[in-house]
Amino acid sequence: MNEEMAYDMQGKPHRVPDFHEDYDGGKLGFWIFLLTEAMMFGALFLLFAIYFYRYTEAFATSSGMLDVWLGGTNTVILLVSTYTMGLGTLMMRQGKIRVSVILIGLTALMAVTFLAIKAVEWSMDIQHGLYPNSGVLDAMDKGEILFWGLYFVMTGLHGLHIIAGIALMVWVSLMIRSGSVRPDHIIVMKNVTLYWDFVHLIWIVLFPIFYMIGV
Repeated sequence: MNEEMAYDMQGKPHRVPDFHEDYDGGKLGFWIFLLTEAMMFGALFLLFAIYFYRYTEAFATSSGMLDVWLGGTNTVILLVSTYTMGLGTLMMRQGKIRVSVILIGLTALMAVTFLAIKAVEWSMDIQHGLYPNSGVLDAMDKGEILFWGLYFVMTGLHGLHIIAGIALMVWVSLMIRSGSVRPDHIIVMKNVTLYWDFVHLIWIVLFPIFYMIGV
């Protein structure tokens, strides 16, 4: 691998560290990014809590209309995918590159499955007229309208993070193939694994507040 060199005022060469070699900087930067993500979702969770307090009965009624089995299946899928992604990082550290790539691919496949199930669920809700500005939803009371609005916004935002996670997994796989990610330099892969853990944790909160309060 070619090394980039920088020269000081005396003309002496100095090797420029590659970005994925800066472990501390890469980790700190990514934790700051996750902090901003947590603040965004935290604001939405706070908004949900405020409206749930005001319209408890309406929220519970609307929650009972969701398919808890589909939501629960997606919860299990994300739980298992977090394990396979973490295991893939461990395999990379141990030098088992092929096994690591397979585990990343398996994680991405489960992420696609999550989106497919969510798409089926959303289509069922839309067929019943449960979507923003529909005639069916507009005829409901304010609490139910707020519930479904928050449901689509928060699960939709989470879905975008799932798509981003899939893109990151593909990117990491390409970097492994090119040699940019290897057993002695895996900060990028660690950060992607950390991101996927975060996506899973967000769903762990979304599932009970939307699917379980009406059970």
